[in-house]
Amino acid sequence: MDTHIELKTGLTLIGGELVESESGQWLDSLNPANEVLIGRVPAGTAADVQRAYLAAEAAQPAWAALTPTARGGYLLKVAQAMRERADEILRIEVMDTGNTITKMKGDVLQAAKALEFFAGLGTEIKGESVPASADHLHVSIREPYGVVGRIVPFNHPIKFASNAIAAPLMAGNTVIVKPPEQSPLSAGILAEICRDLLPPGVVNIVTGNGMPVGDAIVRHPGIKRIAFTGSVPTGMAIQRAAAEVCVKHISLELGGKNPLIVCPDMDSDKMADIAIGAMNFAWSGQSCGSASRLLVHASLYEAVLERVVEKAAALHLGDPLDGNAQMGPLNSKQHYERVCEMIQKGKDEKARLMTGGARPPGTQFEKGYWLQPTVFADVTPQMTIGREEIFGPVLSVFKWHDEQEAIEMANSTDYGLTASIWTNDIKTAFRMAKAVRSGYVWINGASGHFYGTQFGGMKNSGIGREEGVDELLSYTEVKTIHIRLP
Repeated sequence: MDTHIELKTGLTLIGGELVESESGQWLDSLNPANEVLIGRVPAGTAADVQRAYLAAEAAQPAWAALTPTARGGYLLKVAQAMRERADEILRIEVMDTGNTITKMKGDVLQAAKALEFFAGLGTEIKGESVPASADHLHVSIREPYGVVGRIVPFNHPIKFASNAIAAPLMAGNTVIVKPPEQSPLSAGILAEICRDLLPPGVVNIVTGNGMPVGDAIVRHPGIKRIAFTGSVPTGMAIQRAAAEVCVKHISLELGGKNPLIVCPDMDSDKMADIAIGAMNFAWSGQSCGSASRLLVHASLYEAVLERVVEKAAALHLGDPLDGNAQMGPLNSKQHYERVCEMIQKGKDEKARLMTGGARPPGTQFEKGYWLQPTVFADVTPQMTIGREEIFGPVLSVFKWHDEQEAIEMANSTDYGLTASIWTNDIKTAFRMAKAVRSGYVWINGASGHFYGTQFGGMKNSGIGREEGVDELLSYTEVKTIHIRLP
């Protein structure tokens, strides 16, 4: 595997300066493909968060006073700089996450596109006029919260970090971003870009562990708007911690146990290809939108299952920097061990292991957090692997006989992020789409995101929406003004 890299030392961005943590401590970042040290970042503290808050608070009035067009211009400059450094970002992002380079190219481009998208939405930050009386002019305006806290997950670090600053900045807020401690290195490049192109204090990036950095952001009484992407347990912990301090607006984009429903009028070969792609094996299944539950009509079950197993077993595992690799390692040792525990639960609960479930053979896989693509058959909603998010390369296949059973299976978990429905019958498609309790539904599609549409989950998969106008407006508060007319 290609391990040559100059050790990347990222720094914390506070008040327009790249600095170390006040603790003087560092976090090491390992390449998950081979456990080689590739970089380090400051191990931030609550004091670092406070420094970042003071810088953001001081910078916010002048930033909000800019016209939306001016703020958008800054975002476009950051996006352009990210495009110019795309190859550098891509390489470090692949080595730091274990995601395959072919797919990660899309993440780097999406990071720039998010900034460009929100940069054009300035005129949408608008209020209303309401004819509530004859002798008044009743209007509402939107104002930024002030300082916003964003906590970013490990699976798509640069994409989510870029998303984290786009809408809040456009709405007139300043931002404190906490990158993932497991894959923090690309945030160092973003920090350099923001230092060079944005007014000091507008974006602050504080690296470190969730305790204490994330906790300090969540509990800070001056940070009234927080957004988090990650697991359900952490999202719930954030809600509890924030509520102990003051009333806050919190949006959560959390996990998924997403169903892909195959109706009996579909082609089994095509659906096997779709299922493998929708499982996001290129990210080792580490994507909240992965279709990790494959619900197949009984008439197609054996044919689809056979082909899915063949295709999963044939996936090429290799160095994530190799363009031929179709799947890399899991992100960290801790996460690898958890996924292995979930696979063991699947075996213990008598799901039928069809392929995978272990470290791949070969000396090149002795180091690192490697796991074969795994497929379980005859999974039921009562099984642990049938109801809990695994966030790894584990696909569970279910069999259904009628539409009602399929819907009950799809809705049988506490999650409700995405769903994918495959049929040539438009009536069936819309009927199922309305019945499934998921916030983002594809009909004859899977995995794709479309800026301008609202992405987010129902049930325990989260609250709030991203990637559209709703996200932009969520970083503002409404103020109503009544003007008595002469």
